[in-house]
Amino acid sequence: MALPLADCSVRAGFPSPAGDFQCTRLDIAELLVQHPQATYLLRVAGFSMKEYGIDEGDLIIVDRALEARHGCIVVAILNNEFTVKALHQVNGTFRLKAGNRTYSDIVPKEGQSLEVWGVVTACVKRFAK
Repeated sequence: MALPLADCSVRAGFPSPAGDFQCTRLDIAELLVQHPQATYLLRVAGFSMKEYGIDEGDLIIVDRALEARHGCIVVAILNNEFTVKALHQVNGTFRLKAGNRTYSDIVPKEGQSLEVWGVVTACVKRFAK
């Protein structure tokens, strides 16, 4: 579905003149999805990523075709459970970092299964219904 995209920006500071503006059409999926066959939406539960702007109830767009790198926000599977965290890799070791200081980092322990399932490419928030 293509929605109108105004040919102007909206200031988050001082107001700017609205005046007349032109619109083009923008397909949200085309904007947010690079690999359609490998992309999923997941709804977030919990508050561990709030410092990254990801809140409970948000939808995250996850691309399984992208390679996870240091600093990427990823969806990982730890002992058969999904979690969303920032990937932190240093000298061949890695950990999953929360975006909330009240949550501990996840460091895989011996015998734990940990798999990076996909890379989070966007977050969709809903403010009004």
